[in-house]
Amino acid sequence: MRGDLEWGTVPQLVRAAAERYGEREAVVEGRTRISYEELGDRVERAAAACIASGVEPGDRVGVWAPNTLDWIVSALGAVTAGAVLVPLNTRFKGTEAAYVLARARAKLLFVTGTFLGTSYVASLRRAEAELPDLEQVVVLSDTAPDTSPDDEERRVWRTWKDFLAAGEGVPGSAVRARSTAIAPTSPSDIIFTSGTTGRPKGAVITHAQTLRGYAIWAELAGLREGDRYLIVNPFFHTFGYKAGIIACLMRGATMVPQPVFNVDTVLANIAAERISVLPGPPTLHQSLLDHPQRDAHDLSALRLVVTGAAVVPLRLVERLRGELGVGTVLTAYGLSEASGIVTMCRRGDEASVIASTSGRAIPGTEVRVDSPSPGEPGEVLVRGFNVMSGYFEDEEATAEVLTPDGWLRTGDVGVMSDSGHLRITDRIKDMFIVGGFNAYPAEIEQLLGLHPDVADVAVIGIPDPRLGEVGKAYVVRRSGSVTTSDDLIAWSRREMANYKVPRAIEFVGELPRNASGKVVKGELRGR
Repeated sequence: MRGDLEWGTVPQLVRAAAERYGEREAVVEGRTRISYEELGDRVERAAAACIASGVEPGDRVGVWAPNTLDWIVSALGAVTAGAVLVPLNTRFKGTEAAYVLARARAKLLFVTGTFLGTSYVASLRRAEAELPDLEQVVVLSDTAPDTSPDDEERRVWRTWKDFLAAGEGVPGSAVRARSTAIAPTSPSDIIFTSGTTGRPKGAVITHAQTLRGYAIWAELAGLREGDRYLIVNPFFHTFGYKAGIIACLMRGATMVPQPVFNVDTVLANIAAERISVLPGPPTLHQSLLDHPQRDAHDLSALRLVVTGAAVVPLRLVERLRGELGVGTVLTAYGLSEASGIVTMCRRGDEASVIASTSGRAIPGTEVRVDSPSPGEPGEVLVRGFNVMSGYFEDEEATAEVLTPDGWLRTGDVGVMSDSGHLRITDRIKDMFIVGGFNAYPAEIEQLLGLHPDVADVAVIGIPDPRLGEVGKAYVVRRSGSVTTSDDLIAWSRREMANYKVPRAIEFVGELPRNASGKVVKGELRGR
């Protein structure tokens, strides 16, 4: 297996990919199609512009934009110039983005113009006072705000074109010298946690950790040269950036970035671009299978699906294999603090294993469950090359999750089988106690998901005067269903232990999810 010892750093990987895969198609975006050689040239131009703009090794550079070719080039350009990448969630409001940028003390930011009807530039300008360290903003469009000469912050705003032009005087030798000076142990990125349960914290991950982790991911998944990979997972998330961009660079796969999840667009892209690889959350694949126009599209090239969640219905795995003929369907588990990859199923695993577990520990790591006895739920702990050095400039928060002997406390609850397969049952904070019994929402959600009229479901604990807490389920009905709450509760009493049965059901049109596809349970509790 090629690993971090061959490439050393992300810039060396980009250069190696340009040399190895040359004229092979690297990125497809609408009518724009560029080769690996062209991608390498564009990244070097962006790195030169970063150097010309005063970016020094170790400086933090943010990217706040959807999945596009410009995201790929600007991010890899910044990292090639020695910067530490800070991807920002596209669902953030201006104040949320400003918090992350301020926390990381970002020096430069690449930002999209308008996305989904929102002006990101306007949102950022409203929060400018909170960003004393941000010296430059590069707008990934043809227009940018004027920089006032008496601007107290002396912040420079430029278009992408003007930014690149500023780097034309930087010779390639300077870019090469800057990138080769980066050590594999240097930080490559700071991935901020989603913040669904509080203020985001930034997990610091090195070049070597990234490359080793996603060389393993690509090997276990079976990603290969010539694959065509539709990247719907957001680039600001490890699943999009590392299992997407980095893995494709390693294997010479073609990246087809999709800025917004829309099932019609996914179907059209799979057919038009002969997509062979489609990782994503279970909801993505479920909507694909259930689309009324699915059969009108040629999906025959699709051969590899990697998904992951606490709940992956067995029926979903069987349908992907049976109805779509997908040869490899795998589940995996990871978190930002462990480079986004902890466990993974293996090709050849039974469908029941893929649906009911997140696989086994990846090579070079240890995973254990801190439980009273074998086979019982407990907190999942991870140790190995993939574990972050810590949260950026936050020793207190780091000490809460990293033990002195190197174990990362994930905050996830899981069960480990005798064969080493991990099943995630919930987050510790999501667990609720019903009359002395621990109830795990993910387990209840998985059971409720078996009901033929349930399309999507989320369960939370709510106060109860007698039992302390009981379950409440938010349910999205399947189209045409007239199932009532009484029907579902009666069905639940037949299918699960009494303490797990939701005492209340609320039907909703859709569940609130963040841009990573996770249900925002804090919003449900707030209701």
